[in-house]
Amino acid sequence: MKSYWNLIENHLKLDNLNENIKTDVCIIGAGLTGLTTGYYLSKSGKKVTILEKDEILSHTSSNTTAKITSQHGLIYKYLIDSKGKEFARKYYDANEKAIKNIEEIIKNEQINCDFKKETSYVFTENEKEVQKIKDEVNSCLDLKINAKFTTKIDLPINIQGAIYFENQAQFHPKKYGLGLCQSILNHKGKIYENSKAININRNIDSFTINTTTNSVTAKYLVIATHYPILNFPGYYFLKMYQSTSYAIALDIGNEKSFKGMYINTSEPIKSFRMINDDNQKLLLIVGNGHKTGEKKDLSNSYNNLEKIAKKIYPSASLKYKWHTEDCITLDKLPYIGDFSHIMKNVFVATGYNKWGITLSNIASNIIKDKILGNSNEFEELFTATRVEPIKNIQEVENILKETTNSLIINKFKTPNNDFSTISCNEGRIVEIDGKKIGIYRDENNKLYKIIPTCSHLGCELSWNNLSKTWDCPCHGSRFTYSGESIESPSIENLKTID
Repeated sequence: MKSYWNLIENHLKLDNLNENIKTDVCIIGAGLTGLTTGYYLSKSGKKVTILEKDEILSHTSSNTTAKITSQHGLIYKYLIDSKGKEFARKYYDANEKAIKNIEEIIKNEQINCDFKKETSYVFTENEKEVQKIKDEVNSCLDLKINAKFTTKIDLPINIQGAIYFENQAQFHPKKYGLGLCQSILNHKGKIYENSKAININRNIDSFTINTTTNSVTAKYLVIATHYPILNFPGYYFLKMYQSTSYAIALDIGNEKSFKGMYINTSEPIKSFRMINDDNQKLLLIVGNGHKTGEKKDLSNSYNNLEKIAKKIYPSASLKYKWHTEDCITLDKLPYIGDFSHIMKNVFVATGYNKWGITLSNIASNIIKDKILGNSNEFEELFTATRVEPIKNIQEVENILKETTNSLIINKFKTPNNDFSTISCNEGRIVEIDGKKIGIYRDENNKLYKIIPTCSHLGCELSWNNLSKTWDCPCHGSRFTYSGESIESPSIENLKTID
């Protein structure tokens, strides 16, 4: 299930880390956050090294809708109510500046990444939701944001109302990311693929990051791994969870495409945009989100999106499908900046709440300024060490309740080691002599047995019957059916049983 964006070939010749090296800044993670941070710092004269456990841009950054917008759902009324008008306006300014920054990078580096200005809409098909949209419009106008209300959109569906922002944008994230890589290399930065960080040692005035082969020693460390791979002393596992969403891209043939980028107001959330791919017009729909690791039947996740697409374009043909994970914070704001009060020179960026294109640029500028000793007007908005979210006891209790329920449902007893009832391409957690075992039978009738305990913090895993993976309901780590770690925060594989 490779995303449309990841079809672009990586033309760069990147090695794995084949020697022990010293650098000014080590960045763990080669998604848009890590690459943009590396871009700014390498241009500023810093010696930069980026480590990626797989291939660059192979995870969330190339599984996105690739909308470049300051319209993050109905966010501004929420921010006014929870943080005040000044905070809400600065949040808007930060994201608008990010849009301009991205456009400037594209122009300066001459990156051909299908960048296009578009209008962004949040709409509803439910008459009861219209007042929410009108309240958001009024909140935006109160902040001097040029938002507008409409009952007509170019997306061919019937709506009750929508709020829209003009002069937003969309692009091809993989092409953009490769352009960032090329610039980093041009400024003598180093990028290593298939170089998984497995532990970090603190020295007197530096850090040593050990990979599976060699090590990097750096004064500054940036953790840009989507979900932080360090648990302590940051405690980010108490402050956010992960959500999985599904995406499909369909060829609409000779049908008329629509203008604009769209997302609806309430669950189930669905996002729409067009992709112009040479001679083909693709409709991109993303949605059907759920908490990662939630115990439910996921087999129709793509089919349900395709049914929505066929209502808009009945003759459209499915070309691509994929899924993605996003880190969700309890207060709807990302964590950017110092990883911890007691770990000097370690920085983090995470918790983008599904709006990572602009927020990754904001994060990169904040971290760049902290390393260079410059002030940043938006740093205080996203302080990573804030503790207020942990005080949201009700939300934390909801997370724990969902986790507990999913673990109870996962129990399945099999007497006498009899796995004959498990069909091909089926996975289960079984209980034998009081011990739980994760079982998967592949299409060749081979059995895979793992201990279904997450290597991150020991939560019990659940089986994902769509992706054929073991998923963690606590913090969103994911593993192949044979136990290999594929999504952070886990970095170790699962224990297997012969």
